[in-house]
Amino acid sequence: MSEQTAEHRASAGALQGLLGWLPERWRPGQVVVPVVRLSGVIGAVTPLRPGLSLAGTAKMLDRAFATRNAKAVALAINSPGGSPVQSRQIYLRIRQLAAEKKLPVIAFVEDVAASGGYMLACAADEIYVDPSSIVGSIGVVGGTFGFPELLKKIGVERRLYTAGEHKAQLDPFLPEDPEDVARVKALQREIHAMFISLVKDSRGAKLKGAEDLLFSGEYWAGGTSVTLGLSDGIGDLRGTLRARFGDKVRTPVIAPASGMLAGLFGRRSAATSLGPFDAVAEWPDQLISALEARAVWAKYGF
Repeated sequence: MSEQTAEHRASAGALQGLLGWLPERWRPGQVVVPVVRLSGVIGAVTPLRPGLSLAGTAKMLDRAFATRNAKAVALAINSPGGSPVQSRQIYLRIRQLAAEKKLPVIAFVEDVAASGGYMLACAADEIYVDPSSIVGSIGVVGGTFGFPELLKKIGVERRLYTAGEHKAQLDPFLPEDPEDVARVKALQREIHAMFISLVKDSRGAKLKGAEDLLFSGEYWAGGTSVTLGLSDGIGDLRGTLRARFGDKVRTPVIAPASGMLAGLFGRRSAATSLGPFDAVAEWPDQLISALEARAVWAKYGF
């Protein structure tokens, strides 16, 4: 064996030894599909119960699409919806990154991808569901309560001062005004039209159901959502990615910064910024926000 051959083998052995110290997903030839979890109600709830938002997911998405050796990005979605603004902003960020990095996006629906949660799923090139997943609810909803008769019974007088003809519209302590209701419904129709357009742009010719059914606000189990073209197939994250990219595909979960690292990057939890009396003062809001979030999940049976 020549000295040149021996040196080449020694160099190759040394290189392999160095590669052994690298994280597996960074090694040459390693196939990686980073996973971003999008779970919970979308939009701001209260300082101590933040929902999904662009501010809270942007860094995770950036890290996922910048992952070395990534062949695609997977979204694990479990959301009953929420803010249409935050839903669309997260959707747009995913599509922008997918175009910049030229990476396909694959969504996997867990329990629910409804309303804004389905909007997030539409950011993917493909959507896979469990047979028992809840999918759809392409619509807009809003609600409040009315207490004017209760105030009369308990002898309370409502005193409200405004500048602006419609500033107090839909006040729960005043009788309902049909004109206010008409304005709110017009606003809802505008947002609904945006949602419909987004779904059509994302799903295109895959949609198979009639529009008055698909966009009625109804929701379906996973199997039916595939039949209607709202989803592409039945499949779980691990099994689907292994079938497509091989048994050795790595699927690291991209998690948000937490603890000490979060502080280093300027991200502090709301709990640490509140004093004991402030925290107690937040309890009523926390209770209400918890009930509201629970009501959103309960709409879909969860």
